Amino acid sequence: MTVTSAGAPGAPDSVLADTVLERLTTVYGAAADSGRAAAMRAYMKDVAPFLGLPTPDRRALSRTVLAGAPRPGEDDCTAIALRCWALPQREYHYFAVDYLRRYAGRLSCAFLPTARRLVATTSWWDTVDLLAAHVVGALVAADPRLAADMDAWILDEDLWVTRTALLHQLTYKDRTDADRLFAYCLRQSGHPDFFVRKAIGWSLREYAKTDPEAVRAFLARERGRFAPLSVREALKNIGGLQAG
Repeated sequence: MTVTSAGAPGAPDSVLADTVLERLTTVYGAAADSGRAAAMRAYMKDVAPFLGLPTPDRRALSRTVLAGAPRPGEDDCTAIALRCWALPQREYHYFAVDYLRRYAGRLSCAFLPTARRLVATTSWWDTVDLLAAHVVGALVAADPRLAADMDAWILDEDLWVTRTALLHQLTYKDRTDADRLFAYCLRQSGHPDFFVRKAIGWSLREYAKTDPEAVRAFLARERGRFAPLSVREALKNIGGLQAG
């Protein structure tokens, strides 16, 4: 089974996407394991049906799918991602995420609305976190004007869009805009959802690998505003704070 652009609204026409989706659905479909699929679906809280492909096997199959395929343009990436997302089984979404990570350098700021659509559709941490750190983060790093979009995303009503804004600098290390990171954490410090509170802690913990003193000083000032989960996560690798 393949999906055409008609089945994925907004997907541009792409001969490469036609070829990739035809191969993908054939190769993945032939390797499906219904018994393993049920267990995978249960583990991922029923976010989507699965084919039952373990990650190492799936990535080996993906190499078969892409063997000899040319490098894509941005329209090809958009078409492949949206057509994969229109398929129900989660492994097709994983293929799209891996593909976008591989070719993130070929994407421009014009891809950001598509990235947001992927983040906000069939949302769960397994796709959102990789899109945040390796696709959205790469887009913002390549075009700093997109930081203004992140300033809007941190205020979004969709918790997964908010989580993406918190995590988009996850791989930046010494290129992290610490003021923006800290401001985002404060803006959502009272968020009721576990996944946002966890993302606050994770983003701070990751930055603490680069500047532990800045994170420690920030939390020493502001820890009363954060859920215990966020603070624990942030301090996991740098020790606790002084009392007082």
